[in-house]
Amino acid sequence: MDESYGNLPSSHLLGSVPAVVTEEKAKTIVNYEVPEASMQTFPPNINGGSGRGYQTLGSPPDIVVNRLMSSFYPIGGDFFSKIDANPDLYGLVWVSTTLIFVLASLGNLATYLIQKRTDHKSSWSFDVGYVNVAVFSVYGYAIVVPLAFYFLFRYLESNPKLIQFWCMWGYSLFIFVPSSFLLVVPIEAFRWIIILVAGVDSGMLVASNLKTLVEGNDLAVMVVAAFLLQLALAIFFKVWFFQ
Repeated sequence: MDESYGNLPSSHLLGSVPAVVTEEKAKTIVNYEVPEASMQTFPPNINGGSGRGYQTLGSPPDIVVNRLMSSFYPIGGDFFSKIDANPDLYGLVWVSTTLIFVLASLGNLATYLIQKRTDHKSSWSFDVGYVNVAVFSVYGYAIVVPLAFYFLFRYLESNPKLIQFWCMWGYSLFIFVPSSFLLVVPIEAFRWIIILVAGVDSGMLVASNLKTLVEGNDLAVMVVAAFLLQLALAIFFKVWFFQ
């Protein structure tokens, strides 16, 4: 009996090394720290040092709100510098989509208010054509105009980034969203003041930032053309949706 027990591995005896090993493993698991990681930090900090991942740009909603607010203040031409490291397509997609909805709905509302003001007995129906015109005009402008200016700048040996153009032009349309709510007021002179102020503000945002990329008379003409296009778009919104 003694010899048979003596031939057994020590790890099979009660109170032997495995119990100690198991306890040490448990301590190791308890003391293990998960590497720091977040949606803005990649890759996670595996080595446990103080350094972070590639870069931390802050919360995306905060960035978008900051850019939306910056679009109201066009003087200075620093919008390109704010989006240079991380341009986005939020303005191109979501600002344009919001503007389409606002123009179509508030344009119909303005028509309803004016119609009821002039003739209480007349019937009114929602004009679906406003939606179609809003889609083609807003999406078409926000996509095609920046694309055209990008190729023109490339032809004149400037080196812009297409995504920067789409980003800036998209955010430049944001001022027409709150302006559309004021255009519902059925006072024609007030409407023209609002839309012209919005058009000039939007045009200045585009022109002042394009000016940072230009040198020479040819490119200066393009800056003026971009400003006039923004102003023309504003007038189109007023004439078509808020007659």
